[in-house]
Amino acid sequence: MTIEHLPPEIRSAAPSDAELRRLVGLVDHDLASDPFPVSGWDALVWVVGNATQFAHYLRAFGMSLEAYSGPETGNRDHKSYVLRSGSARFVVCGAVDPDSELLAHHQRHGDGIVDIALEVPDVDRCVEHARAAGATILAEPHDESDGFGTVRTAALAAYGETRHTLIDRSRYDGPYLPGYMRRRWPDRPGRLFQAVDHVVGNVELGRMDYWVEFYRRVMGFTNMAEFVGEDIATRYSALMSKVVANGNHRVKFPLNEPAVGRKRSQIDEFLQFYGGPGVQHIALATRDILAAVDALRAEGIEFLDTPDAYYADPELRARLGTVRVPLERLRSRGILVDRDEDGYLLQIFCKPLTDRPTVFFELIERHGCMGFGKGNFKALFEAIEREQQARGNF
Repeated sequence: MTIEHLPPEIRSAAPSDAELRRLVGLVDHDLASDPFPVSGWDALVWVVGNATQFAHYLRAFGMSLEAYSGPETGNRDHKSYVLRSGSARFVVCGAVDPDSELLAHHQRHGDGIVDIALEVPDVDRCVEHARAAGATILAEPHDESDGFGTVRTAALAAYGETRHTLIDRSRYDGPYLPGYMRRRWPDRPGRLFQAVDHVVGNVELGRMDYWVEFYRRVMGFTNMAEFVGEDIATRYSALMSKVVANGNHRVKFPLNEPAVGRKRSQIDEFLQFYGGPGVQHIALATRDILAAVDALRAEGIEFLDTPDAYYADPELRARLGTVRVPLERLRSRGILVDRDEDGYLLQIFCKPLTDRPTVFFELIERHGCMGFGKGNFKALFEAIEREQQARGNF
């Protein structure tokens, strides 16, 4: 989402392009020359068992309610809450009608993200290119209008039952989409994250390269990173990962698949409990990861544990150099650190958000480093393995 397309009353709360360069690594890109121009994220759309409760849960992460659709607005099928933090927008949907397709989706997958909606300047151009490249078109380009203007949308199929809705809202000034009304709950103090950094998808063994090629062929995304072999393995389990990004690097998709190991990997566990491919985690870009972790822990949010041995590792201390806070303050919160030639990053991972061991959040604070924490993979995966062991899924 670009700042000029936000309603005026919330525009001031969204990070500027200059701040997005620092937060998520936004780069210059000529959309006019792009056959499938993507400006950025529009929304991450969730299907959950209880949308009202999950929307309240997201308020613990500093998100604010800004729009609503449900029986009171004429939507008899489901309730939908639109929440925002900075430029990040989540739409949380839960069935009302016992015959709603959302109930069947939730039974198959549990709580999770069904739609990674993307903001584009020309829906028809994107769909024309996607169709020629062999993509499955789930919804043809069409207009939706109300008193606030007109939104043009279409939708493409992605991995599993995930979809990409393409949205051009340049002629629209409403709170979200036609059919939604403005709605507020009292804001909680403090915004804990300002943007979505990346969205990670898990796919079946042998399908990672297929989806990397899909994003290259259909959307013109380019390869940004690749992690294989010892980079992304522990003594017991392994996975493979490649990262693709759009032209301005606003949208980044790491794509994971399981690899052969002595025990079941975190990707195997996800595929079993989600019932197939889907979104594994969302990385949330924050200006102050220490303050965010402190606030979330005070709300009862749990994070993966990092052993003290991680911070005593001579190799870690040798490569870190200077970071903005003493290492002891990071150790006391379990925050991981990584560095590359351009700078460093701080990151931490929540435990799964819902009953199934599937979707979770990452918090990330970047200082020049545009990587994904390669130096932390072993510590992270061992922490996940300890959680798998406790659940009896390892």
